[in-house]
Amino acid sequence: MAGLTIESVSKRFGEQTAVDALSLEIEPGEFVALLGPSGCGKTTMLRMLAGFEAVSAGEIRLGERTLASRERQLPPEQRNMAMVFQSYALWPHMSVADNVGYPLKLRRLGGEAYRHQVAKALAMVELEPYAQRSPQELSGGQRQRVALARCLVTDPDVVLLDEPLANLDRHLRASMELSFRDFHRRTRATLVYVTHDQSEAMALADRIAVMRDGRLAQWATPQTLYRQPRSAWVAGFIGQGSLLNVAAGQPGVRLEEAALMRGLAEVAAERTQPLLVRPEHVTVLPDAPSRQGLQARVEGVTFRGERYELHLRLASGETLLAYHPVALGEGLQVGVILREGWCLERET
Repeated sequence: MAGLTIESVSKRFGEQTAVDALSLEIEPGEFVALLGPSGCGKTTMLRMLAGFEAVSAGEIRLGERTLASRERQLPPEQRNMAMVFQSYALWPHMSVADNVGYPLKLRRLGGEAYRHQVAKALAMVELEPYAQRSPQELSGGQRQRVALARCLVTDPDVVLLDEPLANLDRHLRASMELSFRDFHRRTRATLVYVTHDQSEAMALADRIAVMRDGRLAQWATPQTLYRQPRSAWVAGFIGQGSLLNVAAGQPGVRLEEAALMRGLAEVAAERTQPLLVRPEHVTVLPDAPSRQGLQARVEGVTFRGERYELHLRLASGETLLAYHPVALGEGLQVGVILREGWCLERET
């Protein structure tokens, strides 16, 4: 398998820049997510990978082969990539097997070779018993797997997925996340997955390219994005947390409890370093508001099943999110200890 290289790729529509000098190195067999809010350029980037849009600048390479540049634009059928859309795009008058085998018929493959490829693709998504059914007889999740099998039947180098779970309900999305992980584990295909749902990307991808306004905001593993976000914007987009200012540390440094608590106790004018505190790193002391930690007031409580979210306000006026095993009354004064925090880049 070959790696996929996106080198300084831009896409302009008239005066508007949809993708701005994006660079990524995707390893063979890697599961990569393009994540960001609507309008950030992630789907445009996927369409440039597929060959549906020409690049305005930069290069896309698969191994040593150039797929797209300002001088060269391979058509989609010559890229050996496959794409799964939100709508599944299955033919209702064809059986599941015929839907899966359709790309092979376009390549004029028939006979035993055709049947073998279709059976292998159906086995990869565990749909062999449904080969002769029509798409209308399947659930939404099963139809999604048919679309995946149709992609795999031609042995593509890269599978592109454009928000494939967006049309499913929450319960089915959770089930399909497990299916996607199992699918990737068994096939080791290179997957590029577009989504605006950060929890989906975090659950599935080996690495995530977080995009904002056409640019790459951060490119990292899910764990790194959660624990070490580069900016306040990435910190707010990935997971839950509180943004505070502290008189300690510098960007890219983790502050432990002692240094963090001292830095928060300084006067406001000295607290110029932005900092992220995740709610699991906040200890709430409901019985000791004046003896330990910082003082805070409970302003809201949200029940999340296995825990409560406490929405707190510090004496400085800053807000703080914390987890707690029991509900606390609104207006209650509590103490809080922050066990660690991550220093962010200052916004320019």
